[in-house]
Amino acid sequence: MNAAYLLDATLTETNAIKLRFINTEGKMEEIVDDKYKPYFLALYPLTQEENETVKYFSGSTEVTEKTDLFSGERKPLTKVFWPNPKIALRAAKRFRQVWECEVDFPKSYVYDKGLVFGTLHSESDLKPILEAPPERQKFEHNFKEFETKDPSKYAQILNWLNLLLQPTPHLGQEFFGVKEIDPEKLYSAWMLSRIANIPLVEAFSSRRVSDWIKSMIYTWLRKNNMLIPTAEELRRGKTPHRVVGALTVAPTPGIYFNTVVCDFESLYPSCIDSFNLSYETVDCAHPECRDNKIPDVDYHVCTKRRGFYSILVGALKELRIKLFKPAAKNQSLSEEERKMANVVAKLLKLMSVSSYGVTVRIHGVACPPLAEAITGYSRFVLKESWKMAEGKGLRPLYGDTDSLFLDNVSNEQVEWLIKAVKERFSLDLAVEKRYNLCVLPKAKKAYFGILTDGTPDIKGVTPMKSNAPKFINEVFGKCVRELSAVKNFEEYAQAKKMIKEVATKAVSDLRNRKVSLEDLAYSVRLYFDPNEKIADMKTSPQPYQCAVQLIDAGKHLNRWDTVSFVKVKPFKYKEKTFTVKPAEFVTNLGEINVEDYVRNLITALDQTFKPMGIELKTEKETQISRWLTD
Repeated sequence: MNAAYLLDATLTETNAIKLRFINTEGKMEEIVDDKYKPYFLALYPLTQEENETVKYFSGSTEVTEKTDLFSGERKPLTKVFWPNPKIALRAAKRFRQVWECEVDFPKSYVYDKGLVFGTLHSESDLKPILEAPPERQKFEHNFKEFETKDPSKYAQILNWLNLLLQPTPHLGQEFFGVKEIDPEKLYSAWMLSRIANIPLVEAFSSRRVSDWIKSMIYTWLRKNNMLIPTAEELRRGKTPHRVVGALTVAPTPGIYFNTVVCDFESLYPSCIDSFNLSYETVDCAHPECRDNKIPDVDYHVCTKRRGFYSILVGALKELRIKLFKPAAKNQSLSEEERKMANVVAKLLKLMSVSSYGVTVRIHGVACPPLAEAITGYSRFVLKESWKMAEGKGLRPLYGDTDSLFLDNVSNEQVEWLIKAVKERFSLDLAVEKRYNLCVLPKAKKAYFGILTDGTPDIKGVTPMKSNAPKFINEVFGKCVRELSAVKNFEEYAQAKKMIKEVATKAVSDLRNRKVSLEDLAYSVRLYFDPNEKIADMKTSPQPYQCAVQLIDAGKHLNRWDTVSFVKVKPFKYKEKTFTVKPAEFVTNLGEINVEDYVRNLITALDQTFKPMGIELKTEKETQISRWLTD
């Protein structure tokens, strides 16, 4: 076999390991290794009862040493080999303590042999070919700053860079068992296979990010001869519980112009990296580290060694921010190169941002103290950055998790804050958005802004639902367009008047029935089987009112089907009061429930415009009595 890409590792019927490759000529090849035996690690020495268990199941043992992740000390262990993985799992229950019995056997082989899925391996020694591709030299300068100040992270970056820059051979859809393959999805699978060290088919189909991260962790620990801790050891004596989340600084309510929103690039992964947060560094055993307290959290962080999780997450983050994200926007590259760079950037972002979530409650990677350390530092960073901005006269308005809203600041002021944050925390702050107009209500997690290109940006409210009638959506769009060019209070006052006129006309058109029936239809997906829902429903949700009428008319409906209906005046149907009819059953505008549509329109508009001082109130069958609240 010449140099070939490792695609898969599976177990044969005789419990041998079968490796599948595709060589550089596109030919599939297989290698079978029947000498590797499944194993787990146990305390040394074994008790008499444990030795008898080994004999009973026809196992064997040898003494080995691993480095304990938490103490850093060499630990003597018993390596217990078994005829097959099923026996290993059964026997594990009879030992005082075992490690690594949950590691997938074929993957365990790959970790132990130093193999990497999705990458080229040599014929001579079946080892990954990690020679630097020529293209790497073009990218190394992006990471030179880490060569001396963070050599462990630098080494991990270069290792992944070598893998990611390898070519990807052609594989047809039959290999994946699908009819069609999206080229971007396939490329993402190759990249994921190399980063997480998982088989290519798994990388193509899996959506369990926690499994990717777990494999990435296992690869690093086995490579460095570290004992993979049990799930209980990783929890550090804590049970999974609610972790205090991010910080939200209450907004200063009002209407603002020229608002700049600065975001921390990948805040949680950046905190993991910059503050050395890892399973073994949070609450380490060194007495001299106990003064390095985590803000607002009853833990400390190690100052003596670099945490492996911070190395891995930091490398993922740097590759995305410094290489693939910029490459995706680099117009000097071809469209295809930009597209593939964007694929990798998205993958790296997904893995990076998931690096916090998996520590909260995912079995085998959960560690409540680590999760609390991450959110503790994120709150600290936002709070301190707010103070720094205030101290420099930048007028922060609102802070939410990883974002700072700054009122009418100059480019020089923003650049100062970005530099100051970088110097103090080694975190990247960047301008994410600029608003010509920004409205901040009293409520957190909700605001309305008009971007500099006139695009509305609405958060925390639901101005329009996707199933809302076309008529209501169009009225909302007209109202927003009146705000799109607003840059000062005079223009804002004029826009409020125009919004009033748009909404007043819309209500008038409804009441005078100057609308199209098709523009009044709601389209709703059925989340329950309508046949079962109808049979036992005590109340009559409108989508199912529609469904029962369609079924009675002979139409076949299932769960997840979409129905379209129009709100009509209440009528009796099957001894119940119904308020909608299927859209195709309504032929006369006289049937529609005008006041219901008026209420829905006003409610939808109020959700967005009421916080801006624009409020609509109506009375049944009367004109609009009040619009503006100044």
